[in-house]
Amino acid sequence: MGLIAEKLELKCSGDVYFPREDSFLLAEAVEKHAVGKVLDIGTGSGIQGIVAAKNGCSVLFSDIDDEAIKCAKENARANGVAGTFVRSDIFSNIKGKFNTIIFNPPYLPSKPLAVMEKKDVQTALDGGKDGRELIDLFLEGYGRFLERDGIALLLESSHNLYENDAIKYGAQILMKRHYFFEDLAVLLLHM
Repeated sequence: MGLIAEKLELKCSGDVYFPREDSFLLAEAVEKHAVGKVLDIGTGSGIQGIVAAKNGCSVLFSDIDDEAIKCAKENARANGVAGTFVRSDIFSNIKGKFNTIIFNPPYLPSKPLAVMEKKDVQTALDGGKDGRELIDLFLEGYGRFLERDGIALLLESSHNLYENDAIKYGAQILMKRHYFFEDLAVLLLHM
């Protein structure tokens, strides 16, 4: 876990996903690589945007869920950072270009998640039939919102075959760790 993420005060209410291994792995990459104007898609608790803001970035926190936006605002305030908050389904309400785009998408296939009881886990991790529904939407659209020299930081699972995305999109695998039944990886994408 990065130094900034270790010191954050985070609370989640309702069905907002509380940061776990995937969140902290991505936060480590955010601390090292996020610069300038940042878009945090699917912000949830706000952890990624807060880490970026603590590093001096200007952050737009976005999420499709009103409860997540509320949670991210409260966590940003509790951690002494400011930002702009918008309700958006991936890029639907996003305007402008960014130096860094961060996305920790729902990445697990729906079927295994049906047995999980906690709704926050289902909502945050349910990536559709093959776990790629939102990942593919992101990969199709992120380039339109990146500045010319910008980067995107995307968390994926071995269930999503992230190695294929690394090859197809010329992404660098920044870090990879094994947790429980999968490998999680952070991809760094360019235009």
